[in-house]
Amino acid sequence: MKIPILFLLGLSALFFSFGSSRPEAISAVSGIKFSRLPFEKAVKQAKVSGKLMFIDVHTSWCGPCKEMDKTTFSDSQVGDEFNRRFINLKIDAETDKDGPMISKAYTVAGYPTLLFINGEGKLVKKLVGKQSKEKLLAAIAGIK
Repeated sequence: MKIPILFLLGLSALFFSFGSSRPEAISAVSGIKFSRLPFEKAVKQAKVSGKLMFIDVHTSWCGPCKEMDKTTFSDSQVGDEFNRRFINLKIDAETDKDGPMISKAYTVAGYPTLLFINGEGKLVKKLVGKQSKEKLLAAIAGIK
């Protein structure tokens, strides 16, 4: 009698442990998938792939940056479009290795600053401030 009960308990634990990881996997699929590539590698990847880079330049203390993470960047429609068209990077201007260099090179003066850069490292488009889903999708409509 003890063996079947232990077996059922073990089976239940196994079942529930797999079940609990499912929602995390689903939520990870939604929204923009940001890479942690170093800037120079991302430029090379952009050049080879023919895609533009999208860089979210933010700071840890920026309220609008955090709001965009929870809303705009986690939206499935935004994610689908950005994941298909861009190499997406998230750079903390103060703590990431490339942060100060990117901030200086692309004249980042406020947060969030959203940069669209080609495979030559040239700025194609720059947006400053919090962007709604609608504003962000409209802003990239003309970018090729």
